[in-house]
Amino acid sequence: MVEEQPQDPNAESKNPHLRKVNDTMLDGLGQLADYFGFPKVMGQLYGTLLLSAAPLSLDDMMARLDISKASVSMNMRTLEHLGIVREVWVRGKAGRRKYYEAETNYWQVITNVLAGREMRDVERAIHVMEENTHNLAHAMKTMSVPEQEEAKHYIERMAQLQLLFQFARLMISNILAQANDLEVPTDDMSGEE
Repeated sequence: MVEEQPQDPNAESKNPHLRKVNDTMLDGLGQLADYFGFPKVMGQLYGTLLLSAAPLSLDDMMARLDISKASVSMNMRTLEHLGIVREVWVRGKAGRRKYYEAETNYWQVITNVLAGREMRDVERAIHVMEENTHNLAHAMKTMSVPEQEEAKHYIERMAQLQLLFQFARLMISNILAQANDLEVPTDDMSGEE
């Protein structure tokens, strides 16, 4: 539960220095999200929550980023599912509005993404290659000699790719295991007291 707080002072700051930092952070997090295959708006939404001193509603984020409520809602569901943001209850705020805040335990964010989407993608790629190799090996009986040679080439290349994806699976599993063993401070990472 979060106590009702005054409106976030950075929300509509007129100070050009604060506005510039806010804008460049949102742009940078949008580009980072895009780099990892997520929509830019997801990075911008996370940045908006991260830089906000108080939890924000969907309407707040919609107004700050000048995007549709449908886009905010859809991308917030994805961020929440990934464990990158969380819904919070704000005391003193009546109505059906949902409020959100950013996850600031960055190790948790990384492990959530790796354990979720990245591991699923690696597993899916391995499965597709195994299935294709199996189907092609059975179909070779009905192929001409030149087609069989091409099929053997395909199978060889898929076997090489499978090794790469199996290595990726091992690396992700090791990173996740190591992250679970790390004792990372999650409270105030700013160093202020």
